[in-house]
Amino acid sequence: MTWLKRGLLGFAGLIAIALVSASLWFWFIPVGVNNYINKVTFKLAIDSPELLTYLGIIDNTPLDFHSGKLADYTKEEEEENIAELREAREGLDDYGPEDLEGQELLTWKIAAWFFDDLLRQAELRYSGYRVNQISGVTVNLPQFLTDTHVIKNEKSVVRYLSRLTEFGRVLRETHTRVIDDRENGVIPPDFVIEKALAGMRKFIEGGAGENPLVTTLGPKLETLDDIDETQARAFISDATDRVESEVIPGYESMIALFESMLPEASHDAGIWRLPEGEAIYAANLRSNTTTQYSADDIHRIGLSEVDRIEGEMLDILDNQGVIAGDLASRMRVLMDDPQYHFANTDEGRAEMIQYLEAFDKEVMQIASDFFITIPPQPLEIVRVPEYSQDSSAGGYYNGPALDGSRPGRFYINQKNTADNPRWTLPTLMIHEGSPGHHFQISTSQLIEDVPLLRRLSPFNAFSEGWALYSERIAKTDMGLYDDDPLGDLGRLQAEMFRAVRLVVDTGMHAKRWSREQAIEYMVAKTGMTDEEVTREIERYVVWPGQATAYKTGQLALLALREEIESSMSERFVLREFHEAVLMNGAMPLDILKETITEWAAAQVDDT
Repeated sequence: MTWLKRGLLGFAGLIAIALVSASLWFWFIPVGVNNYINKVTFKLAIDSPELLTYLGIIDNTPLDFHSGKLADYTKEEEEENIAELREAREGLDDYGPEDLEGQELLTWKIAAWFFDDLLRQAELRYSGYRVNQISGVTVNLPQFLTDTHVIKNEKSVVRYLSRLTEFGRVLRETHTRVIDDRENGVIPPDFVIEKALAGMRKFIEGGAGENPLVTTLGPKLETLDDIDETQARAFISDATDRVESEVIPGYESMIALFESMLPEASHDAGIWRLPEGEAIYAANLRSNTTTQYSADDIHRIGLSEVDRIEGEMLDILDNQGVIAGDLASRMRVLMDDPQYHFANTDEGRAEMIQYLEAFDKEVMQIASDFFITIPPQPLEIVRVPEYSQDSSAGGYYNGPALDGSRPGRFYINQKNTADNPRWTLPTLMIHEGSPGHHFQISTSQLIEDVPLLRRLSPFNAFSEGWALYSERIAKTDMGLYDDDPLGDLGRLQAEMFRAVRLVVDTGMHAKRWSREQAIEYMVAKTGMTDEEVTREIERYVVWPGQATAYKTGQLALLALREEIESSMSERFVLREFHEAVLMNGAMPLDILKETITEWAAAQVDDT
C-alpha cells in the first residue's frame, strides 16, 4: 500500500456523506468547509475499494459498487491521485481559514495539515520498500480478504471470489512497481528481502487447497442460511481454482523477482542509503510525530527517557530480590521464569486470551471514574493469523466498522506464549484495548456534527501517544498496579521499549547505526529476546520514523495535561480533560495543544 493509500485509510470515511448526497450544490459548489472536505475526500478515496470495505459503511448495501474489486496499484493511478490531492489542497483555501471559527476552523486546520503532509511525502516518489516482510500487498491483502471482507450472504461470497481474481492483477501491477523502484535505486536490505521471501514462500506452501484464502472460507459459509452444502462446495472449489490460477502465480513471480534482487542488496539498515534518504526520513519524522523535531532532538529525548526508566526498573527489581547482573540479565530472569508463562499450546493460548478478557473487564468496571464517554462498540481479543505471526508485531488493534458490522479487534501474537509472560499482559491490554486504542478510535467515531475527517483522521503521534499515555494513567490515576509490582515492571518495560525506539530508529536512519548495533542496544535496555528484538528492529527498517510516534505523543500529552492542570487549578477534572482530548478526534500535536488550551481557558471563564 502506497503512502497515499495508507494516509487515506482513515480519512476516506468521509465518502459516506458524499455517497448519499446527490445534489448539485454538494458536488459542484460545496457549501462550507465540511461539505468541501467530504467532496474531495470522496474523489480521493473512491478509487480504493479496500478503504471502503475497511470502513464498513456501504458494503452489502444497494450502494455497494466496490466490494468485488481491489484498487489500481499502477504508477499512473498514483500520479492521478497526487494531481487530485494537489487540486484538493488548493481548493481548501477557498473555504478558510478566514471567517471560520469553532469546530469549522479546527476542521480546516486539521485538513490543511493532513493534505500538506501527504503532499510533502508525495514529492519523494521512491521513498520506501513497496513489498517487505510486514507490509505491502503480499502481507496486507491476505489479511484484508480473510479478516476484513465480510461474508454475510451469497452476494458477498461472489464478491469475495471476484476479489481473489483481482488479487492476481494487483500482484502483477505491484511486480511492475517493484521493478521500477529497483531501477530507481530502491532495493530493500538483504535481511528484509530474506524475511519477505520467507513469508511469501510460507503463504503459498501446500498449494491452493491449503491456502488461508481458501481454508478460511469454509467456516464462514457454514454460518450462512442461504447457502446449502452443495453450493458451499462449489464456492470452495471456485476459490481454490482462482487461488491456483491467479494468486499463487503472482506470488511465484514476486518470489523470483526478490531472489534476483538479493545479490544486489546491501546490508545497511538505514533509509539514508536510498536516493534522497535524508529528505525521506525528515518527511517521515514530520508525518509521524506531527512536530518539528529533528532526528538529533528525538535521539536526545530517547536517551534521557531510557536513563529515567532504567532507574525505576532497577528499583523494582531490587525490591523483588532480582539483584544479580545488569538490567537485561535481570529482566531475563523474570521473562524466562516458567511460573509466569502460559502453556505454548492451543489450551494455553486460549487461557491467555481469557486472562486478557478478564483484565479488560476489570478496567471497564472503573472506566467511568476517569472517562465521560465509554465506547459502546465491542472489543474482541483474537490471535494474530498463524500465516503472518512470524513477522507480525506482538500485538496490534484494528478499529470497528462504522456500521457496526465488525467490532474493534485486538490481535495478539501467540507464536510463542513465553514472549508474553503474565505480568506483561495488563499493559499490553491497556495499550491496545481499554483505555488505549479501543477508547481513542471507537470514541472518535462517535463525534457528531463534524466531517468524518474528525472521526477517522490518521495521526500516528496522537493515537499511539494516547495509547502510551493510557499505560501511564493506569498506574498514576487508575491504581491498576497498586498491588502488582511485577505488573508495574511490565508497564515500565513497555515504556522503555518505546523510549528505546526513539534511539534506535534515529540511530539507524540518521546516525547510520547497523541493524546489529540497534539490536544489541534494544536487548540491553529491555531484556527482550534476540528474536523479539530482531523482529522489531527490522520493522523500523521498513517503516522509518513510525516508531518515534509513540513516545513523542505520550510526552506531549503528559506535558499538556500538566500545563492545563496548573492553569485550571481546582477547576481541573481529569474526566473532562480526557473528554476534551478524545471527543475532538485525532489531530497534530501542535493543533491539539492550541485546542485544549482554548478549551481550558473557556472552562475557567465559565466559573
